[in-house]
Amino acid sequence: MAREKIGTFEASQETFDRLASPGALLVSGTDKPNVMTIGWGTMGIIWGKPIFTVLVRPSRHTTEFLDKHQEFTVCVPTPEMKKEVLLCGTKSGRELDKIVECGFTMKPGLDVEVPHIEQCPVHYECKTVHINDVHKTFLDAEIKESYYPAEDYHFIYYGEILGVYRKS
Repeated sequence: MAREKIGTFEASQETFDRLASPGALLVSGTDKPNVMTIGWGTMGIIWGKPIFTVLVRPSRHTTEFLDKHQEFTVCVPTPEMKKEVLLCGTKSGRELDKIVECGFTMKPGLDVEVPHIEQCPVHYECKTVHINDVHKTFLDAEIKESYYPAEDYHFIYYGEILGVYRKS
């Protein structure tokens, strides 16, 4: 199936619905890409650019790929892809080739070098324009207690959205 470029925020509701459950799929790397499930992300306008932010803990294998390649894709799965999304959120790419295990078909990016997952009906192609980390000093105490008991604070990757594509 072909992909057609759509408006930057045209699929935002669908994207937020999938982020909430079961998650979206973050692809990073080029030669041997890595896939990880994300449940946290935002979209909006920052610095006059459309931005997709994704949060990744520094201990994750994905961090190496994001730091090296400075590009990523966010692939929005179908509701029926729960099994694959769960696997990509519970297994590390250090020990398992999740792309092979899930039977994903990787297709070349159209605006970035990082590929996207063909089985996902929508995907975002992003170029990292800034990286920040969650600072415990400024974090609400309840959030800190609930999400960071081990103090493994996320890195926040700000990706300029260069293109959004839907299967046509």
